Amino acid sequence: MSAIAQAVTEVDRFDPFQTMIDRDAALSILRGAVFGADDGELFLERRRSESLVLDDGRIRSAGYDSGEGFGLRAVRGDVAGYAHSTQITEAAMKRAARTARLAVGAGGGVMAPPPPGTNRALYAEIDPIADAGFAAKIETMRQIDDYVRALDPRVVQVTASLAASVQEIAILRPEGGLVTDLRPMARLSIAVIVEQDGRRESGHFGGGGRIGLSGLMDPEHWQPVAQEALRVASVNLNAQPAPAGSLDVVLGPGWPGILLHEAVGHGLEGDFNRKKTSAFAGLLGKQVATRGVTVLDDGTLPDRRGSITVDDEGTPSGKNTLIEDGILVGYMQDRQNARLMNVAATGNGRRESYAHAPMPRMTNTYMLGGQEDPKDLVAGMKDGIWAVGFGGGQVDITSGKFVFSCTEAYRVRNGKVQEPVKGATLIGDGPTALNNVRGIGNDMAMDPGIGNCGKAGQWVPVGVGQPSLLIGGLTIGGVA
Repeated sequence: MSAIAQAVTEVDRFDPFQTMIDRDAALSILRGAVFGADDGELFLERRRSESLVLDDGRIRSAGYDSGEGFGLRAVRGDVAGYAHSTQITEAAMKRAARTARLAVGAGGGVMAPPPPGTNRALYAEIDPIADAGFAAKIETMRQIDDYVRALDPRVVQVTASLAASVQEIAILRPEGGLVTDLRPMARLSIAVIVEQDGRRESGHFGGGGRIGLSGLMDPEHWQPVAQEALRVASVNLNAQPAPAGSLDVVLGPGWPGILLHEAVGHGLEGDFNRKKTSAFAGLLGKQVATRGVTVLDDGTLPDRRGSITVDDEGTPSGKNTLIEDGILVGYMQDRQNARLMNVAATGNGRRESYAHAPMPRMTNTYMLGGQEDPKDLVAGMKDGIWAVGFGGGQVDITSGKFVFSCTEAYRVRNGKVQEPVKGATLIGDGPTALNNVRGIGNDMAMDPGIGNCGKAGQWVPVGVGQPSLLIGGLTIGGVA
C-alpha cells in the first residue's frame, strides 16, 4: 500500500489528568476561582500542525508546530476574568485562579447549570498529519506542478500547499463534569499564474475539512482542483475593467456565501446584540429580509470545516435558525451572553486557543435554497454582474456596511452572460441587501472548505454556503 493510500492514523489521546495534573487538584483550584461566580471553566488544549508549500517545483516553506496549555475563566455578570499558561501544572493553575478571581469580586452569583451532554461524533478521531508520509506529500505537490504546466503552456507559476492539524481539548466544569473533543483539519490549495501577451493573471482553488489528508492527495481529488485554479486564471486573462455604479447582481452558490457570513452573520452574534451595537439589535420577530430568505448557523454538519461536536465551553453544537422566511428569530449565543439575554446557549461559544476567552462565533452559516432555476436569475437581468468567486472583504458590524472584491465575475446584458470583468467590488449593507433579494436559486451549496473568520483578534475555521441569489441595486466599485 502506498504512503498516500495508507489508513488514517488514530491519535494518542490527550489526557492531562493522567500525565500532568491531578484532576481533583485541578477541580479544587477551579472551584476556588469561581466561588460566588455565575460561570467558569478550565479549558485545556494540545494542538499540532504542519504546513508545506511548494512553489515552482521547489519547497518554499515547511513548518511544524506544537503546543499545549490551559485557560481558566471566572464569569460574574457581564465581566469575565481569564488567565492562561503554557504550563499545565498545579502552581500555574493557582496563579491563574488568583487572576480570574478578580472578576468575581464579592461574589453573590449563582452558578449556571452545566451544558447538556452529547455522545454525537461529527468527525473521526484521526491525526491528519500522520495520514501520509512526508515524502508522499512532497511528491504529490510536485505532481501537481507538473500536471498544471502540462495542461497549458501559458502557466508561469504553480503554488501547491498542504496543511493539516489536530486540536485536542478537555473542558473541566466546576460541578466536576469533563467534556473532551478531538478536532482534525486538513486542506489542499493550488494557485496558478498564467501569462499571455505580457499580461499575467492568477487563479486559486482548494479546500478540505475535518478529514484526513490522504483523500485530498488522491489525483482524483487534486486534478479537478488544479483544473479549476487554471480555469479561473485563464478567464481573468480576458477580463475587462468592471463597470461602476448601481447594478443588479447574481451571486453564485457556495463560497459567495462569505458575503452572507460577513454582512449578516456577524451582526447576528449575541454579544453585538446584547450590547446593541449590531444593525440587527432589537429586531427579533421583525422582518429583516425578503420573504423566502432563511439563514441558519449549523455546527452539526459532518466533516465540515466549521463544524464542532461541542463548542469551547462544552455546549453541543446546534442547527440554529437565525432568519426564517425573512423574520429574525434568533441569535448565536455563548453561555455568558445567553444568560444575560435570558435565552439558551446555542453552541456558538468559540475561541482560537487556550490563550483566548470564548465569545459568540459562527460555525457553518448558510442560506437555504429556493425554487428558481439559477439560469433564469441571470436571464432576467437587463444589465448587471454575475459574481461567481469572491476574495477578501470587510464589514462594519454597527451599520452592516460591507465591501467585497470579486475574483471571478461576468457582465450580463439583456440576460446574456458576456465578457469577464476584473476589479469589481460589491458595496452595500447587510440589512438592505437582505431586503433586496429578488430571486433565490435551487442550487444551494457549501463552500469547498477554505474559510477562516476573524473577530477581536481571534481566528477560527468556519463554513459558508448559499444558493444563487439575485440582489437588486448593489453598488459596484469599478471603472466609471
